[in-house]
Amino acid sequence: MAPSAKNYAGLRQIYSNWTPQAGTLSADQAAHLLKRTMFGATKADIDYFTGKLVSAAVDELLNVPTTLPAPPVKNYDNTDIEAGDPDLTIAQGATWVNSVSKGVVPNGQRVKSLKCWWVGQMINQDRSVRERMTLFWHNHWVTEIGMTERPTFTYLISQLLRGSALGNFKKMVKDVTLNIAMLRYLNGYLNSKSAPDENYARELQELFTLGKENNPNYNEDDVKAAARLLTGWKIDMDTEIISFKPEDHDTTSKTFSSFYNGTVIAGRSGATGGEAEIDDLINMIFAKTTEVSEFIVKKLYRWFVYYTIEPDTYTNVIKPLAQLLVSSNWELKPVVSTLLKSEHFFDPLSQGCLIKSPLEMIVGMVREFNVVFPDAADYVNQYYMWDYLQDQSAQMQQDIGDPPNVAGWPAYYQIPMFYETWINHDTMPRREKVIDQLILNGYDRNGLKLIIDPVGFVYNNFDRTVAQDPNALIDAVLTVLYRVPMSDAAKAGIKQQILLSGQTDDGYWTNAWGAYADSSPIAAPGSAVYTVIFNRLQSLFKYLMNLAEYQLA
Repeated sequence: MAPSAKNYAGLRQIYSNWTPQAGTLSADQAAHLLKRTMFGATKADIDYFTGKLVSAAVDELLNVPTTLPAPPVKNYDNTDIEAGDPDLTIAQGATWVNSVSKGVVPNGQRVKSLKCWWVGQMINQDRSVRERMTLFWHNHWVTEIGMTERPTFTYLISQLLRGSALGNFKKMVKDVTLNIAMLRYLNGYLNSKSAPDENYARELQELFTLGKENNPNYNEDDVKAAARLLTGWKIDMDTEIISFKPEDHDTTSKTFSSFYNGTVIAGRSGATGGEAEIDDLINMIFAKTTEVSEFIVKKLYRWFVYYTIEPDTYTNVIKPLAQLLVSSNWELKPVVSTLLKSEHFFDPLSQGCLIKSPLEMIVGMVREFNVVFPDAADYVNQYYMWDYLQDQSAQMQQDIGDPPNVAGWPAYYQIPMFYETWINHDTMPRREKVIDQLILNGYDRNGLKLIIDPVGFVYNNFDRTVAQDPNALIDAVLTVLYRVPMSDAAKAGIKQQILLSGQTDDGYWTNAWGAYADSSPIAAPGSAVYTVIFNRLQSLFKYLMNLAEYQLA
């Protein structure tokens, strides 16, 4: 359904389309591309992509790894784990994902391990869109650990989503339909011919493939028919194995509404009957090519570009990309590639217009400042540090592994607020608190500290000519941290009040940096030379990150 011009009049008024963006990437454009496709944009990554052809840069970001990351490990000890639980036999540092545990304590520990690990994947991502797309699909194919109760299930679906990040959407629908986490979450494992459960049948159509906006649309009878079709799938909670029970499957034919052209899906019996009917159901849904393609393209657009889809955007971007999805036989990569290479994506009105989610802000911050974490050999402390960041995100209303409901996080769908939902009287102070903690005193645990090193950030990212020139330095820092321009007057004020300590001569900062950079050996923390520039840079970054502009991507 096209958006109403009346509802969207006077907003961005953006008219660019899916025509490819010509030329090479500037530093600003590279930062925009990276902040939308990864978590944050490090100076090294901005430098790497600056000067590359737009098409080549996007192709590289979409070249996702085929090897999935190593699984989470047992970073906890056996304290209070129930006697006889299999978790007791797993060594610390080994993975728990291949062992079935029904204990309350070990599964609670596994939940924390999984969430820490997931945040770690975001922090240590390679130069690809995979982790960003994994979060997109986690918000689309929602499952909640708190309801599935087994973190092994969530681990399996998270790896499925990683592996399918830019794959075939139609295939993904079937894979998720028969995934153990989804069968558990939406009661598919309870769905039998004697007591059909409509949960997954409803969400498959309403939230996962067609949406609620179509007119006409599927109806309640379609939900009931699909529920009967999906009967017979079971989970053995002792072994965590899925099976199909033909005796629990409704083998009668299922008739669908005029929306589906009165399609009749023949009932099947036997060991393969259930899967054959699922194939027919998915084929029937995907025969609604316009509805399905526009539904998923709109979600991708809101994820990568902007949450409001105006009439011109619908005509110039959404419809042609939806047609491309269909003509590409539901392959996602051509669609995402075309969107990210488009003039529309790089339009100035598409830049700096999204509010960072909690995970984007937190993970992007530690990545952009090259915050040092314990290495994999010290997995206990590594997970402790990841746990701190995960907990901060959860307090800001984005708890990885546990979206609030089957629709996902409200910021991705709640009209008209969308991303503005992330900022409120409770979450904004929490954002400021974690920023201040990491730039000021750091987070201490087990004798280790997670902290932003302002001097190291400048010394390791910028050459001497930039670092010692307060004007060039502020510009360079803003390229990394900000996606909206700052006025010359504002930059001049920041320079004088912070880098120059209220003085008017740029030489104050130039000389201070030179004294540090020329010291041999390099001036140590606590020394007078180091302290001068440390205090100035710490104040600079704290000030910049406490401004509202830092929350934009």
